Amino acid sequence: MSEFIPHFNQQLGKITPSPIRQFDEDCTSIEGIIKLTLGEPDFNTPEHVKNAGIKAIQEDFSHYTINSGLIELREAVRDFFQKKYRVSYDPQGEILVTVGATEAYSASLLAILNPGDKVLIPTPAFPGYGPVITLAGAETIEIDTSNNGFVLSPDMIEAAMAEHGDQVKAIILNYPSNPTGVTYTRQEVIAIADSLRNHNIFVLSDEIYSELSYDDHHVSIGEFLPEQTILISGLSKSHAMTGWRIGFVLTRTAIAREIAKTHQFLVTAATTVAQKAAVNALTVGIDDGLVMKEAYRERRDFVFKEMTDLGFEIAKPSGAFYIFAKIPAGFPQDSLMFCQELANQHRVAIVPGSAFGVAGQGYVRISYAADMDKLVEAMKRLKAYIQSK
Repeated sequence: MSEFIPHFNQQLGKITPSPIRQFDEDCTSIEGIIKLTLGEPDFNTPEHVKNAGIKAIQEDFSHYTINSGLIELREAVRDFFQKKYRVSYDPQGEILVTVGATEAYSASLLAILNPGDKVLIPTPAFPGYGPVITLAGAETIEIDTSNNGFVLSPDMIEAAMAEHGDQVKAIILNYPSNPTGVTYTRQEVIAIADSLRNHNIFVLSDEIYSELSYDDHHVSIGEFLPEQTILISGLSKSHAMTGWRIGFVLTRTAIAREIAKTHQFLVTAATTVAQKAAVNALTVGIDDGLVMKEAYRERRDFVFKEMTDLGFEIAKPSGAFYIFAKIPAGFPQDSLMFCQELANQHRVAIVPGSAFGVAGQGYVRISYAADMDKLVEAMKRLKAYIQSK
């Protein structure tokens, strides 16, 4: 028998593992390291949500739900988003329960993209979108927002559309943003919607951090552009439920029907007991995120001041739980080199800005989803590193 030589999907050769996860893993072996790398709440899932999950197990909710998820959960999603963000979706055909927001945007992109399509992404951007676009045989077009305080403007959209025209199938929005923490005012969302309304493209809006908007109430583009929008959300950030893996797609019926096909053949359905717990989170715990938000706000203010005093240039984040900081002048502007030195010499792990696209080079991302004692010590170590140069 001849030797087996595996042949893989050619698109896999164009992607690499998550640079965030990779850097986090690389730092794990450093003794005494403080890691401010991953975007995961340091809070535990609320007790009432955990109890709802336990009750579901005890009552033998151990069978499949329908592909789109429990109707009681989809109804809870409708009520939550209607009350919080003034968007209206029919739980019968316009809401899909997914395995986290990651599967929500993955299933959505695989449903809408064809080989040769282009997808606009304002950068710096979360690095999870690009690989899925590549797997679909499509191409990512980055829109650099670094010279505009990391805020996408209608002029940037129009310039990108003028250059790439009919090949553009979609634009991905993510706000409050990972990695910058920047979000949009109501007026800015309306202006972006007015621009996108003139173009026959999907608007995939990842609003997973919507409950962590500090300065103004979060405004969903789904309120103004429902026919084009695929709204992505979930419970990982708002209810500290990362491991429960519950996400949502909210979109018009004709779009939801096609996304449901990719969802069905990727995962069948989200975990039943997690769905039962999610109903409790969205009803009994409708405002659970507010307590966490106040803690994050305090941490944001502390880290922002400490790093600004050390010479970092920062667009003050108004949401999520990240600081995206420009490396001070006089230091190596290679983000990876800076982060490697900091980790190895002073035992603080933060993420190189280059992980978030070309526009992130020269920046670093700090997750302040960590308790204050850890943040205080991390800032002491960062100060020691800066002053040692």
